[in-house]
Amino acid sequence: MTDVTAPAAPAAPAKKAGAFYYETVTWVQHWTDELFSFRTTRDPGLRFTSGQFVMVGLEVDGKPLVRAYSIASPAWHDELEFYSIKVQDGPLTSRLQKIQVGDQVLIGRKPTGTLVLDGLKPGKRLYMLGTGTGLAPWLSLARDPEVYDRFEEVIVTHTVRNVADLNYRDLFEHELANDEILSEVIGGKLRYYPTVTREEFKTRGRITDLIASGKIFEDLGLPPLDPAVDRLMLCGGPSVLADLKALLESRGYEEGSLASPGDYVLERAFVET
Repeated sequence: MTDVTAPAAPAAPAKKAGAFYYETVTWVQHWTDELFSFRTTRDPGLRFTSGQFVMVGLEVDGKPLVRAYSIASPAWHDELEFYSIKVQDGPLTSRLQKIQVGDQVLIGRKPTGTLVLDGLKPGKRLYMLGTGTGLAPWLSLARDPEVYDRFEEVIVTHTVRNVADLNYRDLFEHELANDEILSEVIGGKLRYYPTVTREEFKTRGRITDLIASGKIFEDLGLPPLDPAVDRLMLCGGPSVLADLKALLESRGYEEGSLASPGDYVLERAFVET
């Protein structure tokens, strides 16, 4: 969009048009050659539940080019944050990765998704298992006070290929514990469990293998998964979701939804291009 530089106050961009809001980029962080995050303004009319996703994209040749993105900011925040891969020849992310502060993006008006607390039965522990940018919904939920009202322990896992891909590690290891407001809400309930598959790291391996072997529970000092008390949320690539689903259901877990809460929920919508 063209910047207005005339002395008169620029007219505010149209915030509502059809199925999308036009929002302004306020922050961009390039983590690696393959991963970046960005924040935008948030229309007061946009309501969502932590863990949901929304359509995000750009206007290209007068038409919307959008994909599903989990909202990485909590529902109470006045900005929207997103965590994205970069696909150099992808129709959307080849363009989206070039956005700068002040640019405009399209934000869908209808958030949705299955990674919400109301899709789960009550429990003692909540595991949020994410791979790659599948961490995004946990960034939202881990900063939502309601999560800590409902569960005694909250475990966020993040499995990536390389150590450099453990973006937001500092948030979980330091920032939340020192946050003036959230630190009191979270107390000692939140645990962060990063794993790396292709490089040396304190915890190596796919999350499925770490669950199957019991190593994750040994590392955290927790008992093995028990459908009576443990609830899980899953977000990541199709293959790991299929493996996790099979693993959980072999242990007696039942998938939940808003219509019929269960022991675990998963999200199949994520950005690839």
